[in-house]
Amino acid sequence: MKIKKRILCPERLRRIPGQFSWIDQRLVRDRYLQHCDHGALALYLVLVTVTDAEGLSYYSDATLERMLNMEHVRLLGARHQLCQAGMLVYNKPLYQILSLELPLEASGVAEPPPCAPANRWPWPIFYAGSWEVRHD
Repeated sequence: MKIKKRILCPERLRRIPGQFSWIDQRLVRDRYLQHCDHGALALYLVLVTVTDAEGLSYYSDATLERMLNMEHVRLLGARHQLCQAGMLVYNKPLYQILSLELPLEASGVAEPPPCAPANRWPWPIFYAGSWEVRHD
């Protein structure tokens, strides 16, 4: 059965503002969301919202931690997940949201884009429902 869509609240219909940003539907369709926990997705939402037309932003760790009510180790882990998923590159102080051109599995890229050279070990890793610090 096909659902007939209708506007539910016409007085609050979304319109594209001058400072428009977008969320790419391929996040869901190509299963990017499955590669990140809630903290990483919250970070991605903030960065997608504040980046310029080229996907660049330079929010500091302290600002993002305050905005997201997130501890530093969680922010590092969230950023790392987004880099590993091919959604973001970071080189302190710059973030770049990457285009999602191909599904993650079909990208053919053996290695994900580089994450920050400024990020140093130990990495906080979310594994099996808890955070651990890896010293690889």
